[in-house]
Amino acid sequence: MTAMKTIFPKQQSANERTWYVVDAEGQTLGRLATLIATTLSGKNRIDYSPHVDNGDYVVVLNADKIATTGTKESKKLYRRHSGYLGGLKEVPLATVREKKPTTMLYNAVSGMLPKNRLRKDMMLRLKLQTGDTHPYDAQQPKPLTLS
Repeated sequence: MTAMKTIFPKQQSANERTWYVVDAEGQTLGRLATLIATTLSGKNRIDYSPHVDNGDYVVVLNADKIATTGTKESKKLYRRHSGYLGGLKEVPLATVREKKPTTMLYNAVSGMLPKNRLRKDMMLRLKLQTGDTHPYDAQQPKPLTLS
C-alpha cells in the first residue's frame, strides 16, 4: 500500500488568480469584509496554504454606499495616535464616510487579514471603487455574492 503525499503549494502556482467583482450597495460592513478577506487570503480555494499568498483579486463597486447596523454611524470611532502626549484623534464613522468613503471597508478588511508579511500584497489586490463602473473589464471579473 502506498502512502499519500501531502502537497505543499509553491508561490509559482499562485499565478492563476481569479478576478471577482462585488456590489457593496446595501451590504453590511462586517459581513462583506469577511467575504472579501476570505477571498483575498485564498481560503476559498482548494490549494490554500497559510504560508503562501494565493488569493484572488476583488473589485468592490459602490464602496461608499455600504450599510451599517445599529447606531454605528454615530458611536463607532476610528482612532489614531500621533505618538505625542494627548495625540489621540477620534473620528466617528459618519465623518469618515463623508471624507474618505472607502476607508471604513479598507480598515475592516485589513483587520481581518493575517498580521504578517503577506498582508500588504493581499491588500494590493483589493480594488475599491465609489461608483458603478470599474476599469478592470479586461480581466473579466466574475460576480462574488454573499451566500
